[in-house]
Amino acid sequence: MSEEPRVKYDTTHDGMIAVVSLNRPRYRNALSLPTMKELDAAFQRAVDDEVVRVIILKGEGPSFSAGHDLGSPDVGERDPELMGRTDVMYARTWELDVDHYLRFRSIPKPTIAQVHGHCIFAAFMLASSMDLIFAAEDAQFLATDLEFFTMPWDLGVRKTKELLYENRFLSGLEAMDLGYVQRTFAPDDLAEGVLTYAKRVCEQEPFKLRIMKTSINQMQDMQGFTPHIISHHSAWVVSRSATRKNDTQEQAPGRRRKHSIVERAKIHEG
Repeated sequence: MSEEPRVKYDTTHDGMIAVVSLNRPRYRNALSLPTMKELDAAFQRAVDDEVVRVIILKGEGPSFSAGHDLGSPDVGERDPELMGRTDVMYARTWELDVDHYLRFRSIPKPTIAQVHGHCIFAAFMLASSMDLIFAAEDAQFLATDLEFFTMPWDLGVRKTKELLYENRFLSGLEAMDLGYVQRTFAPDDLAEGVLTYAKRVCEQEPFKLRIMKTSINQMQDMQGFTPHIISHHSAWVVSRSATRKNDTQEQAPGRRRKHSIVERAKIHEG
């Protein structure tokens, strides 16, 4: 029996809309390196298809994605001492996160993240790398000073500080009020709402869409977007390297450090 792909690829609307689906519902669509590579390949497939005009990214199962893969078979056993080394952490997180998300941001076709359920940490970065985010009203977003740190650009400096200092979930409705999400829908209406919008995008001239997207991204880059992302990643690695050393001293061997707000969410789910 063939194994289910981590990422599914389909087209609809006479092939003009590509639907890329995270397909690991058992693991809440956790983003392992193999998953990211399959996702990259799916996006490239959509780019190479001249018929495709817009790309929708969604997740199968109860959540868009629970974020980084911390314990599925994709991850396997890791040497804690090796993974705690600053150079190893830098190389791993650059490949897994920053390199992929900068590339996804530059996809030369319009992209839409269709978010339902939880969108946590790495999933927040993934959604942030898309052009637009449409979400269920009850979607749950959680971010921090992530490797691909777009929050100050998406939300503004002071609002980003307020949210990070408090460290809490945002509902789809609140995320829309802040400008991170562009449209929200009742959960049962999300897929149809995204598809309706995507069909309208298909009516536009593809080259004009490409030039508009490039121009807007270049505007951000002239303001310092990409240099900030690269610089922050280096600072993030130094910060996490120090944090891991403290955790190793404080916790029993083999015990995984947990994020309290994520654990509370699991309890809430029952």
